[in-house]
Parts: sequence; structure tokens; C-alpha cells
Amino acid sequence: MSSTFFLIGIGFFISIAAWLLFIWAVKSGQFDDPEAPKFRMLDDDDEPIQKNNAVKKES
Repeated sequence: MSSTFFLIGIGFFISIAAWLLFIWAVKSGQFDDPEAPKFRMLDDDDEPIQKNNAVKKES
């Protein structure tokens, strides 16, 4: 009988921890835009990378 109360206590603790983690995830913006990641791979980002060094002009 005492093991039943122990398991109920552990289950209660785990469920409270999961609820708090879910609240934290919602407040930190983890679920703001669930649709964007699947379209991110379609973005064309083949633009040439510009270097900070200026191109030297030949005189």
C-alpha cells in the first residue's frame, strides 16, 4: 500500500514538472511559428558572400 502512495507522489511530481516545462517553452517562444522550419529549406540563399576587404584597383 505504501508503494502505491509513493508511485502516486512520483507521478504527481513528474506531471507538475512537465507542466512547468511546457509553460516555460510557451513563454520563451518555442511554439511561435511551427510552420516556418519546413519552408526554410526552400529559401534560396546562394548569394555571393561579400568580403570586407576592398577590391584593389590596378593603376
